[in-house]
Amino acid sequence: YMLNKPAGYISATEDRKEKTVMELLPQQIRKIGLFPVGRLDKDAEGLLILTDDGDFAHRVMSPKSGIKKLYLVKTGLPFAEDDVKTFEDGIILGDGTKCLPAELKIVDGGGLVTVREGKYHQVKRMCAAAGKPVEYLKRLKIGELELDNTLKPGEFRELNKEEVLKIFNG
Repeated sequence: YMLNKPAGYISATEDRKEKTVMELLPQQIRKIGLFPVGRLDKDAEGLLILTDDGDFAHRVMSPKSGIKKLYLVKTGLPFAEDDVKTFEDGIILGDGTKCLPAELKIVDGGGLVTVREGKYHQVKRMCAAAGKPVEYLKRLKIGELELDNTLKPGEFRELNKEEVLKIFNG
């Protein structure tokens, strides 16, 4: 399933304190044992895949798969051309963690960031390391699968076989 995750929900199957993305689904869909493939921060929006297939989820999220994830990022300070090279070289985070090379395309009010891994709060931490604090984050693509722009925040739909294959392309 493809979910257009709204801000304010955590990417988990259950939580005692926070609203989870599973609460956006009707009970008959929840019963089939879906879980989020990877994470989107509570305040982040956009494409989240839900599945009941652990092997599939692992293939999508493993850095070894090299699947690109594209994010729209709006920052408090504008990106500069030298930030593009910084992302390409692989940013070193505040704790010393080195990220794989990433792509940054500067757009009005922020950037389009493409990563091939999924470290904890990675895109936010990369932007912070570049001196550009994130104010808004939305995942637009996983592989070549794009968020269906007809889905309003909180809406979901089943993926067809061709769409699932798009995840592993690109």
